[in-house]
Order: sequence, then structure tokens, then C-alpha cells
Amino acid sequence: MNLILKRALMPGLVATSLVSATLLPVKPASADQNFWRDVGIGAGVGVGSSIVTGHKVVPNIINGAAAGAAVNQSRDLLTKKGSRPNVLHDAAVGAGASTLTGQVTGRRHNVRNAANGAAVGTVINILTPNVRR
Repeated sequence: MNLILKRALMPGLVATSLVSATLLPVKPASADQNFWRDVGIGAGVGVGSSIVTGHKVVPNIINGAAAGAAVNQSRDLLTKKGSRPNVLHDAAVGAGASTLTGQVTGRRHNVRNAANGAAVGTVINILTPNVRR
């Protein structure tokens, strides 16, 4: 009798557990609209800094986009609800992310990368001064 119950119930339990494990944590795959806005702002500031400084455009776009993504995520994680993001914090996060991205991509101008990232963080803070909800 015990073997018959196991053979009858186990396939159903296994199938139910597999379906529930794969379907319950489903969330929309699209990222927040603010994330893409900040990545775009970072890329735009990268283009602007390339024009002003006369350096290569593509590395500055990559560094700016990475800095924008880092600033967005740090705002989500570290800014308290009901408070405005700090401009110095955003500039520091942007500078660090841009410097790290420059090291990864082989663009080893640390001061230039940090300046571009700080500019990205500052521009994001100026353009999106929203209080976190």
C-alpha cells in the first residue's frame, strides 16, 4: 500500500514543486525607467566631456553609462525614504564607478575617469532631484 501511494503521489508533488518554484518568483524583466534615464544621462555626459576635453568618445560613453547605473543603484540602496539624494554622494559614486570601469576596459587615466564620473553623478543629481519614496 505504501509503495502504491508513493508511486501515485510523488510525480504530482514533484511536478507541483517544480512549477511553483519557477512561477512564483516571476517579476517583470524590464528595469526601472529611472535606471535607463540615468544610464542615458551618463552616456550623454560622457559625450559632452569628450567634446570639451577632445578625447575619445566611446570610452567616455562607456564610463558615463556605468557611472549613471552605479549612481542610480546607490540611490536606491542608500538614500532614506523621504530624503533628497546627496550631491557629494552621487559624485563620489560616479567617480568610483567610472574609475573602476576605466581600469576594467584598459583606459588607465584614473584622474580623467574620476572627473568624468563625478560630472555624471553631479548632473544626475541636478537633473533628478526627486525625493525618494
